[in-house]
Order: sequence, then structure tokens, then C-alpha cells
Amino acid sequence: MQLSRQKICVGITMGDPSGIGPAIICKALKKLNLQAEFVVIGDKWVFHKAASKLGQKIPHPAFLDLNNVCHKGFRFGRIQAKFGRASIQYLDMALELITRKKIDCLVTAPISKAAINLAGLAYRGHTEYLAKHTRVNHPVMMLLNEKLKFSLVTRHIPLKQVPQAINMRELSTTIVSTWQFLKKYFLIRRPRILVMGLNPHASDNGLIGKEENRIIKPVIKRLSKKIDSLKGPLPADVATYQANQGNCDCLIALYHDQALIPLKLTGAATGVNITLGLPFVRTSPLHGTAFDISNKPWLADPASLISAIKLAILCVSNQRKL
Repeated sequence: MQLSRQKICVGITMGDPSGIGPAIICKALKKLNLQAEFVVIGDKWVFHKAASKLGQKIPHPAFLDLNNVCHKGFRFGRIQAKFGRASIQYLDMALELITRKKIDCLVTAPISKAAINLAGLAYRGHTEYLAKHTRVNHPVMMLLNEKLKFSLVTRHIPLKQVPQAINMRELSTTIVSTWQFLKKYFLIRRPRILVMGLNPHASDNGLIGKEENRIIKPVIKRLSKKIDSLKGPLPADVATYQANQGNCDCLIALYHDQALIPLKLTGAATGVNITLGLPFVRTSPLHGTAFDISNKPWLADPASLISAIKLAILCVSNQRKL
């Protein structure tokens, strides 16, 4: 694989072979083929099958074919251990390319948590897998669209476990990682960060829950000595309104749906997931494998993947300016 390095080189993993990853990659590359160099890591036979269903010409990026999907009986839209295993193999190869400096950043098409767990790999998703294999102890998930940015203190855990999972260390790490990332990759000189409350009305000073007074306020007070534009905690609805009005650069959300609901309402099509704390830029679309439509790829919308690719290119470009 010989690549010119005049442009940023984006590695794209195909995700679950049976999901919509192959289809949305085909669609996205058709629109973005001149904006960067691309290396797709996956199974070329599946990729061609998706393109054929779309009735479009095969995009011609560099393709690293792991040839790890059995052709016999293959169908889109199935949750199977062998597909989960294949999707992780694409990630492993991408990590090798990053280490060898063959690609500058990574964009990951959706994997199936169910499929990778069927394969005996007990991971909740990309974030946890990439963090473990790059020895990053405290990765942070940032979710954003064209209007809002959120960093999550907790990710894919049951809602009843959220209060116990919020502690000073996790909250501090999330805030500091967000502040550093906004400065380095978005070139925001003085990031304005607003922390959301966990409880209704941000607890009304302890009347509705204790987490704000016991954990959130002390962390904000301590970190404000370093991050003077750090504010909160505000009720989640008020904080989201303030951000939507352009009054802060990023919100700190305490749990998954506190961020995902406003993101989906204000711009699901432009939504992107980006992992903070890794030694490289990694983004992904803000949706899953969509097994229900993966056999009808013409229904798959590539907009979120296109946003993820553009953001990865922007972040690497900004990093090079420093």
C-alpha cells in the first residue's frame, strides 16, 4: 500500500460486515474522495456487494482487504459472532496502521455490541476497546453536532448505576480532557465549559439529591483555579438551552441520554462521536449498525459518517497548525 502523504490519510474501519457500514462508506467516499486520502479496512467482497446493491460504481480508495467474511450464505442484517470477530480484526489492523504512521486518524463505522460479545469479547463498544489497546485509563466520549458538544462522565451503563459511578476523579478527568481537547483540536483558546446537574433543578441546593453539593460543586470550585471559564452545575434543561444559544463551547453530561436526546433533536444527521484521550484522533457516526435496513442500503443515510470524516480531517489539520 503506497500512499502519498501530501494529504491527511484517513483510515476507515468497515464495522460489522452485516450492518450498514459498507453502504455508508461507499456513499461517503463518493462525496469526499478529493478531501483526503482514504484507506478502508475491511472485507472487499462485502464492500463490493454493498456497492452493487446501491447500483453505484465502486469507490477506489486504498483498500486493506482482510478477507475474513465467509461468502457462502452471507446476508446483511444478521447478528453473528463471526461478524463481531471480523469487526474487531478491522480495529486491530487500524491500530497497527496508526502505530506505523500509515494513517493519520481513524474513523470507525458501527460495530454490534451483541455480535462482539457473542464472539467472546466482553466490550461495551469502540471506546472501551480502543482505550484498553492503547493503554488509556480514562477515555472520554464527546458527542457533537453542528450546534452542540457534550462530553460524557458515564457512558453505556444502566441508569440506576449512574449516581454511584459519578465521582470526583471521573468528573475531573472528563472536564480536563475536554478542556485540553477543545484547545488542541478545535483551537479554542479559552474553552467555555458548562457542567450539567444530575438531579432535577440541579438538586435545588441539596433538596433533590446530594450529588451536586457533595461531588460536582467541589470539583468545579477546584478546577476553576485552572479553567476560569468553567461553570455549573446548572439544571440539564437550562444548560442545554444556554449551549444552544451559543453561550458555551461544551457541556459536561453526567449520563448517556442527557446528551443524546438533545443531540438527536438538534441535528442527528450531523452527529459525531469522538474519543478524547487516545494518542490519535478517532471519530465515528452517531448511530448503530441498523441491521433492520442493512439489506436495503439505499435507505442508509451517510450524513453522520460524512460529518465524522470531516471532523477527523479538521482535527488533524488543526493539530498540525500548533
